[in-house]
Amino acid sequence: MLTLDKIYHAAFVLKDVARKTDLIEAPRLSKDCQLYLKTENLQVTGSFKVRGAYYKISQLSKEESDKGVIACSAGNHAQGVALAATRRGIKSIVCMPDGAPIMKVENTKNLGAEVCLIPGTYDDAHDKAVELQEETGMTFIHPYDDEQVIAGQGTIGLEILDQLPDVDAVIVPVGGGGLISGVAFAIKSLKPDVKVYGVQAEGAPSMYRSLHEHKYQTLSAVSTFADGIQVKTPGELTYKLCEEYVDDIVTVTEDETAAAILSLMENQKLVAEGAGAVPVAAALFHKLPIEGKKVVCLVSGGNIDVNILNRVITRGLVMSGRKANLTIALEDKPGQLQQVADIVSRCGSNVVSVLHDGSDPNMPISSCFLKLTLETRDNAQIEQIRQELTKAGFQLVAERV
Repeated sequence: MLTLDKIYHAAFVLKDVARKTDLIEAPRLSKDCQLYLKTENLQVTGSFKVRGAYYKISQLSKEESDKGVIACSAGNHAQGVALAATRRGIKSIVCMPDGAPIMKVENTKNLGAEVCLIPGTYDDAHDKAVELQEETGMTFIHPYDDEQVIAGQGTIGLEILDQLPDVDAVIVPVGGGGLISGVAFAIKSLKPDVKVYGVQAEGAPSMYRSLHEHKYQTLSAVSTFADGIQVKTPGELTYKLCEEYVDDIVTVTEDETAAAILSLMENQKLVAEGAGAVPVAAALFHKLPIEGKKVVCLVSGGNIDVNILNRVITRGLVMSGRKANLTIALEDKPGQLQQVADIVSRCGSNVVSVLHDGSDPNMPISSCFLKLTLETRDNAQIEQIRQELTKAGFQLVAERV
C-alpha cells in the first residue's frame, strides 16, 4: 500500500542520487497565472525517471539483485534503471521500442544496460520484457505500475511543496500514470486543497479516456512524437490512484506541444522533450482553470532527439504565428514578385524562401504559383499580410501549411 512514509523514505534514499531540481518562475510564459517550472529535465539522466527506478532497485533483496533486473521503456525509465543497476552492481536488460530516440538508446547502453530493440511501441517492448523475465527469472522493474516506483516519483511532490508552499495547482504529464500518481498522492496527503492536473497527448489519451469514461481501458493505437507518454494502457494501480487524487486530465495537440517546446527554449533557455512540455502546452493554450493562480508545470524530461528538434521548432513557429507559408496564384509577368515583396515588407515581415511554380497542369500557361515562406511576428501579422495581398488583387490559394 502506498503511504506518505514510503515517499519520505524514498526521498531519504534518493538524497545522494537524484538532484533536488530547481523550481523557477517563468513570467514570460504566461500572463494569466503565476507560472513556475519544476525542472526535472535537468535531473541526472535528463528525466525524473531515475527517482522511481533507483528507489525500486534499492529495495530489492540480495536474491533478487543477484538475478539481475529487466525493464521496458521508451527511453527515460531505461536510463534510470541502467544508472541504478550499474551503481548497485546489478546486471540490467532493457527492452525498448525500435523507434526510441537514438540518444536515449545510446545513453542507456553507456549507463551499463544491455538493450533489446523491439519492433513497435512501448507496449510491444513491455510484452517482450515480460516474456524475457519469465525465461530468465530476472526482477521486472515496471516503469509506472509499481508502488515503490510511484513512491520514488512522489518525492517530486514533496519538493514542490517545500519550494513553493502556497502553490495552487500542479500540472503533470501523464503516460502510464506513475509520475502523476506519486505527485498527486504526496501533495493531496499534505495539502488537499492544491489542484493536481494531468496532461496527455491528444494521440495517446489512455488515462484521459479511462478517467473521463470511468472505465480502465487499452487503446488500439497511439501516435505522438512525445514518446515518453506514448502508452496504450495505463497502469491498473495508477488508474485507481488517479481516480482518487487527480482533479482532471486534459489533452494537447502535437502543434501545441511543439509550440510549448519552442517557448521554453526561447523564453527560459530550457530544452524539454515532448512529454516534458505538455504541461506548459496546457497552460499556454488555456486548457485548465488556472487564471490568477500560482501554478507549477512539471517539466518531466529533456531527452529530445536532435533529429526531430528542427521539425518540432518549425511546427512550433507555425503554431505560434512566427512562420507562415503562403501560396499565391498570379499572372506570370514582370513586376508581380516585386509587388508581393513590397506588401510583405510594408507589413514588417521577412521573406526567407521563394518558389516559382509554373508546372501545374490545372493553371493557365500564362499563370503560376508563387510560394513564399515568411518570418512573422504573430498570427495577427499573418492576417494583415493576407488582407493586404487580397486588397492588391492577389489570389491566395493556401494560407499556411
